[in-house]
Amino acid sequence: MTGSKDTLNKKQREILDFLKKEIIEKGFPPSVREISIAVNLKSTSSVHAHLEKLEKLGYIRKDASKPRAIEILDEDFQTERLDTISSPTTSESAGSSLPEKDYAEEIAMVPVIGDVAAGQPILAVEQITSYFPVPVNRLPNRQTFLLRVKGESMINAGILDGDYVLVEQADTASNGDMVVALVEDSATVKNFYKENGYYRLQPQNDCMEPIIVRGELRILGLVIGVMRFFK
Repeated sequence: MTGSKDTLNKKQREILDFLKKEIIEKGFPPSVREISIAVNLKSTSSVHAHLEKLEKLGYIRKDASKPRAIEILDEDFQTERLDTISSPTTSESAGSSLPEKDYAEEIAMVPVIGDVAAGQPILAVEQITSYFPVPVNRLPNRQTFLLRVKGESMINAGILDGDYVLVEQADTASNGDMVVALVEDSATVKNFYKENGYYRLQPQNDCMEPIIVRGELRILGLVIGVMRFFK
């Protein structure tokens, strides 16, 4: 049960309205950085403070296990969102009988990671650039994220430059696992092998040599899928 909107200050009303707009139009909430730009706040800490106030007053709910995953608690908004989802926009969609509630429950918003920095948690707010909807039945129980592949080191595995790999967050791996590892402050996708006294990160490209790591190797996760967009 939310309070009166009169209890919010101008910035909080702007943030709440922007959250609703983005969720209706895109299907997922905006990033903190996007909110700060939209409402002209220079500091992301100010955005976090306003979000905490909105949550305290019962306007939103945040999922602590998923950075920036925000749910609007306004019943009128939920009705409006379901109407938007269920409204047919073409003659093809007019014949669809997909239940709105089931549709909403079967989609999870998976964070897309930008540049990976050494020493920071992989799902740190600063590293998440956006979210992407993925069917829940494609996800494991652990936290997952998407990472864009750069280069052609895994082409023999069917992973091309510009693809997005779906990654299950993990800090250990078994020989042969396809992993995302941090090497010299850059995330790389390779097959993992623990050898006698060193680690071997094996590319799936006959023209490339393996990466040999002596000492500590930070594994960020296990690759469990790949997504590709043609444009």
